[in-house]
Amino acid sequence: MFCRTCARPAQVWLRIDVTVFAHRQKGTAVMTALSGEKIAFIGLGLMGRPMALNLEKAGAHLTVNTRNPETLNAFEDLGIATAGTPADAVSDADIVIICVANTPALENVLLGEDGVIDGMEEGTIVIDMGTTAVDATRRFADAVEDAGGKWIDAPVSGGTHGAENGTLSIMVGADPEDFERAHRVFEVLGARVTHVGDVTSGQIAKAANQMIVGITIGAVAEAFSMADEAGVDLGKLRSALTGGFADSAILQKHGERMIERNFEPGGKVVTQRKDLYQALDFSEGELGLELPITRLVMELYDEVIAMGDGDLDHSALIKVYEED
Repeated sequence: MFCRTCARPAQVWLRIDVTVFAHRQKGTAVMTALSGEKIAFIGLGLMGRPMALNLEKAGAHLTVNTRNPETLNAFEDLGIATAGTPADAVSDADIVIICVANTPALENVLLGEDGVIDGMEEGTIVIDMGTTAVDATRRFADAVEDAGGKWIDAPVSGGTHGAENGTLSIMVGADPEDFERAHRVFEVLGARVTHVGDVTSGQIAKAANQMIVGITIGAVAEAFSMADEAGVDLGKLRSALTGGFADSAILQKHGERMIERNFEPGGKVVTQRKDLYQALDFSEGELGLELPITRLVMELYDEVIAMGDGDLDHSALIKVYEED
């Protein structure tokens, strides 16, 4: 059987996670950064799984929930508490972290049957670490606050590598007091934590991030395609551009993926497309601001999805040019 998020058999990546976690646990002091912190973590996909393991490593008293029963079993085998529903997961938590694929999934986890709202206690901090539409973020924040809780939007950037190594960039929209309460949790998960402003500010910052990422991947793919067609060695091209004004993390990491044809997802095409759409919807619908470059790049991602490659890494955008 294969997992839905990668090309490896599900049991294989579960074994890998167990092995890595067991190795990390050796020699860990009893008193660590999050010792005694009661945290519920909901959503154990490509990003959520390593993030949750890092919280456990830091000493948090963790309860997890996800839709995938095999993943729950793997966490249970590690001695980590699991719950069958979001409501059960959050019943004893002071902080709830949700990291799911999209806005509808978040709405279901939060407001659906046996959702977070049904199980949380008054004063609970609910942190959304996915990439969520701005208007929905306002609605979810209001629902949590009406139920007596606190809302923080804290989307992340850095891909699976950053999630595994605790080096994510975290963009936080929150009341200052709530941010201070959650700060030590963020410090475990990320290397750069920025309190951008009030609720929704984190999601607006993430929209900007995804615009830059998506557009830059498009620029690298287009430049590489031009050079490749002209017979230039792409490895040498990448080396020549590194350190100049064209340099970026996208050129270095995603450029390497394009050269090596390694499209195992760190961030999927479908996710990048969704994020660009959310940025367009917010900018055009709420701000009256047109984003022509973002729209063009989103349409290129639509082409990749139409080719049947939506679950590949977003660097697979280069395949559009190869099809031509």
